[in-house]
Amino acid sequence: MVAFHSSALDGVAANPALPTPLLLRLIAFDGGGHGPPFQALHRPGLPEPAVAAVLTHPVLNARVLFAMSGQAEPEQRARLANDPSPKVRAAVANGPEWTHDPRTKVRPLPDAVCGRLLEDPEPSVRSALLHSPHLAPSFLASLARHPDPAARRAALRVWDELTADGRATLLDDPDPDPEVRRSAALRACPHDARLTAALLHDPATLPEALRRGLLDRADAERFLAEGVHLAELAGNPSLPADLVDRLAVDPDDGVRLAVSLRPELTEARRAAIDFTVAPHAQGDVDWVAAGIADQEVLRRAAASAHPLLRRAAARSPHLPSDLLRLLAEDADVVVRTHLAVYHPDTPEEVLMSVYARLGGTFSAWMATGHPRFPREGLAARYADHPDGIYRQLAVRDPAAGPDLIERLSHDPDVWTRQAAARDPRLPLPRLLEALALPELASSASANPALPPGEMAVVMDEAGVPA
Repeated sequence: MVAFHSSALDGVAANPALPTPLLLRLIAFDGGGHGPPFQALHRPGLPEPAVAAVLTHPVLNARVLFAMSGQAEPEQRARLANDPSPKVRAAVANGPEWTHDPRTKVRPLPDAVCGRLLEDPEPSVRSALLHSPHLAPSFLASLARHPDPAARRAALRVWDELTADGRATLLDDPDPDPEVRRSAALRACPHDARLTAALLHDPATLPEALRRGLLDRADAERFLAEGVHLAELAGNPSLPADLVDRLAVDPDDGVRLAVSLRPELTEARRAAIDFTVAPHAQGDVDWVAAGIADQEVLRRAAASAHPLLRRAAARSPHLPSDLLRLLAEDADVVVRTHLAVYHPDTPEEVLMSVYARLGGTFSAWMATGHPRFPREGLAARYADHPDGIYRQLAVRDPAAGPDLIERLSHDPDVWTRQAAARDPRLPLPRLLEALALPELASSASANPALPPGEMAVVMDEAGVPA
């Protein structure tokens, strides 16, 4: 019986030292109708013979998985744009849903390939393309006059990059369905009082228009008097100062919080507002997000006493070194977690503090995957730590010797044992023992020190044809 779900086979598929002949053998595997393991299709730098084998694989799922690989080059995925299956073409159009590192930006498909997919006869393919998060701004901008209203809606995603003529075209969209015109008006309303007034009469657009649009004072006073949508009103950039003052003492905490985030407030004025910040609120602040690379915006937010502004600033990968140092010493744990996830130069001590606090979570995984996460000295510090979440760090130390790696492969903590089983310093006899243990088989078979002959044995036992 084919052991398609063999954990050892999954490990071999991910093994960076897997020889090309064995890789080709594995990719040809039909997996009982499921195709080869996911890990084989999502390997970085697949050689051309392997790519060619995937492109013509008889198992549909194999082609779908490769079309969605965050490790494949867009030019490689584009070669499936003419696949006979609409499922494969839709996967190409949508692009990767997962990469090995979410900090890595996926390169978009070439515009010409996107254009071909947009003309695909299958609606599912066209829809997948227009909803893809990986489209180039140049391609999106080219859709402003496309005959399909769904494509014109997609062009709105790059509103600021459209020409004045392109924006006018979308504002006057001819489709009977008002969605394109409505969405275009919402993009334009921050600078257009007439559009804002019209949007305020549409229940579907009222909240966003009230939050972002160029408000007439009479409209602002009307909503204030009615006491509705006050949180949206409180964040509107065009709200007159005296109305801001009235909302700053509103009985609703959410309204006061919205006022406290306004960009024009001095720190003294901000501190005078009675607001509450949820412990794990992420810091979704429009004006900071819009200025994520603007040094003046980042400086104001990072130096603020308001935790949500500092959290918002900490999500920027563009923080200059002095602001990075400032936020690295912040007492707010969410600020430091954001630095560990988003900034390329986060200090080691911040990464370690995030790992210590959140070990086993996504944020901790992001911290250990950070290029600045420490390695040297971890064995001396943590090999005998009472907590297994720390002992596994000892395996990362380049100075850890084979004896220590072998000892850690017997550790009571399974994650520590798995980390040791993946390490090429693990002595071969113990590596072969680990290969036979269910909880270590996947890690051991992914170990680059595993001899190719043993990799072949794993494939034999899983029923992969030679």
